[in-house]
Amino acid sequence: MSEAHLPKTGSIKVVAPKKAAKLVEQVARDTENPAVATEQLLIALDIDGTVLLEDESLSPGVVDAVEHAHRAGHEVMVATGRSWEGTRGIVRVLGIAPEFVVCSNGAVVLKRLEADELSYERWHVETFDPREVLEQLRVHLPDARYLVELADGQRLYTEYLEDWNLVHARRVPFDELGAQPVCRVVVVSPDKGEQDFVDLVKRIGLNHVSYAVGWTAWLDIAPKGVDKSTGLELVRTELGIDPAHVLVMGDGRNDVGMFRWALDNGGRAVAMAQGPQEVRDAAGEITDSVRDGGVAAVLRRL
Repeated sequence: MSEAHLPKTGSIKVVAPKKAAKLVEQVARDTENPAVATEQLLIALDIDGTVLLEDESLSPGVVDAVEHAHRAGHEVMVATGRSWEGTRGIVRVLGIAPEFVVCSNGAVVLKRLEADELSYERWHVETFDPREVLEQLRVHLPDARYLVELADGQRLYTEYLEDWNLVHARRVPFDELGAQPVCRVVVVSPDKGEQDFVDLVKRIGLNHVSYAVGWTAWLDIAPKGVDKSTGLELVRTELGIDPAHVLVMGDGRNDVGMFRWALDNGGRAVAMAQGPQEVRDAAGEITDSVRDGGVAAVLRRL
């Protein structure tokens, strides 16, 4: 068979170990050298289960790896289900001040005003009328804890829950939760498991909203058609980054939308090893677990 039509291949040269080590060091320096042209990536990191362990300690090596990616010229940001109140401290610990932050599962996109103080404005906000879904859920989960986030960032809740960051939040009667449009509804039922919530959502149907079930029996509800990918697409467009130059990482069902968005546009979607099977199946790649430093393993190879 003729191979004349094939392009010429490269050559392989065997060098001494010391020289090989120097070559690797040079590649690393070039990656972080602003004088060496590299394709800027938009890197969006989930927080819980990706950057943070369950006890809220940092995934091994993540701060140094984020710094490496930043020095290499990439835009590193977070895309989380958390409100800004629960996100700001994590951004500070990571040592970044991204131009944009996606919060509340895409319903809120914040834009930086001042980097040193991590001052941000609510640049894009999506809301919906929560009354129908709240009443529907209350029938099936009368003892659950409920929280809503309003358009201005204020949060209202029915009962205290240790896992919630309730700084500047206000406790109200259940009926007050739906008195005005909201960005997000959070439902936690301590006596239910993750599968209980999955089964409930399938049984009752939530057709007028977007939702995701968390691994701690946590139901997150957003406006219809809104998820992390919709917020990230606004950011990508505003920054003028090519759709294929996107890298997203996460571990939960609320990350599946941004996985599909990245992959459909030629980007990369990386799932953490400890995520549910359906989440890992939606990603293009799987990295180590959050405990084993999965984010650092990916970012250090950029």
